[in-house]
Amino acid sequence: MNPAFPPLPIPAEALKELRVHDDAGNPPRPYPDDEGGAPLRCCLRSSTRGELIALVSYAPLRRWAAQTDADPGAYDEQGPVFIHAEDCGGPSDGHPGYPWARPGALRVLRRYDGRGRITGGRMLELPDDPHAAFERALAEAFADPGTAQVHVRAVEYGCYHFRVDRP
Repeated sequence: MNPAFPPLPIPAEALKELRVHDDAGNPPRPYPDDEGGAPLRCCLRSSTRGELIALVSYAPLRRWAAQTDADPGAYDEQGPVFIHAEDCGGPSDGHPGYPWARPGALRVLRRYDGRGRITGGRMLELPDDPHAAFERALAEAFADPGTAQVHVRAVEYGCYHFRVDRP
């Protein structure tokens, strides 16, 4: 099922930099995932046991602003994300749809304008058909012509999951 609003992983160029120093200036500390299930923002899938991963600090608005001359001001936040320790090639075609979309999960969709300022948000408890719920919530977000992008985050930890740009 291909989404009308494709989820975007962390861009490849940003991943190269994060694998040297993260957005907090720290070197990554790769480790083999003993359990599996870590949400990998490089390929938008969960890790499997034994994969070499790293937890790094990522500032999605800061990186986007540097490419667009936007100024997110106080909305320039950074937080922890899991990535593969080495290049994984990004998402595969075998993982269509919205990642980590399981019924009962709580997500927040934050809307940002072209300056990088937050313009609204919505909490979403994923129902039995999470794909349809995401489609409706994202259509609602982009119905506002000022919305340039939407960040999807987990409510429980506030973790950044993925970005969706205006189609």
